[in-house]
Amino acid sequence: MTRYYFVMTTETDSRLAALLYRLVGLVRSREQATILNPVQWEALRYLHWANRFSASPKGATEYLGSTKGTVSQTLIALEKKGLIEKRQDAEDKRKIHLVLTPAGQELLTQDPQALLEEDLKSLPEDQRRLMEEAMENLLRVGLQRSGGKRFGFCRSCRHFREDAEEGAPYFCSLLGEPLAQMDADRICLEHDAA
Repeated sequence: MTRYYFVMTTETDSRLAALLYRLVGLVRSREQATILNPVQWEALRYLHWANRFSASPKGATEYLGSTKGTVSQTLIALEKKGLIEKRQDAEDKRKIHLVLTPAGQELLTQDPQALLEEDLKSLPEDQRRLMEEAMENLLRVGLQRSGGKRFGFCRSCRHFREDAEEGAPYFCSLLGEPLAQMDADRICLEHDAA
């Protein structure tokens, strides 16, 4: 059984850091009680939210901020458990797309992170909005410090266009690709905040 110690301190920043670390520990302990380890859960979540340009081994590596070898082993484990499939790109056989299987989709309905989402719903909406803004800012600072890449939802990217052609509702001016509604609501490896 994992034990978590809470260090009480009077310094606000230290208390916040301790609270965040404690909260992460709580979620991780819930994850460890399942068939996946925490990194596998993160990879599965990423693939659920990644758009078609980003659901790849490279995208997962950058998102998870880990080595290629570690992410490769994580993806192999998810594939062996029947939760993801690797598919070759129809046009460029060198590119691999990672797709959740029905079993992977089903497992996400039991995601331990959902318990945290339920806990957040107990807070007033104004507090949740402030927390969201603060957490995004904190993540941005942490990613800058570690040299990590910031991912974001397609529709908040400066390359996102609503004036699409070719029958799609949206367009990515960076990739020169039409975007479906589903793409606009996903995270992208190429995201550049508007």
